Amino acid sequence: MDDHARATIGVTDFCQEKLGEIYSLRLPEEGEEIIKDETFGVVEAKNGRHEFTAPITGEIIEVNYEAVEVPEIINEDPLAEGWLLKVEMSSSTEFDDLLTEEEYAEHLSEAEDMED
Repeated sequence: MDDHARATIGVTDFCQEKLGEIYSLRLPEEGEEIIKDETFGVVEAKNGRHEFTAPITGEIIEVNYEAVEVPEIINEDPLAEGWLLKVEMSSSTEFDDLLTEEEYAEHLSEAEDMED
């Protein structure tokens, strides 16, 4: 992987279910930078207002304006049509900090166990 890997940022299926119906979405513009662990956008949904936290640092190269205009597509297809941003990462080493799909599922089941 080169030092300028690209990543797509979106909402997991689990997250969109917890949010409920999404009413509005506010995202940064193309060319702006997001910083890992800092807020980059806001979603208004049935279950409240939530801020998105950046999982990586990089420059936004594409914004899903369709999701901004028709945020319901995030509920309908969060993993494909409902993506949020495409980012050119500042450092591909940040990929190492992200969870795989299996690790995320394990994290969710552990969190549910703690709630019981």
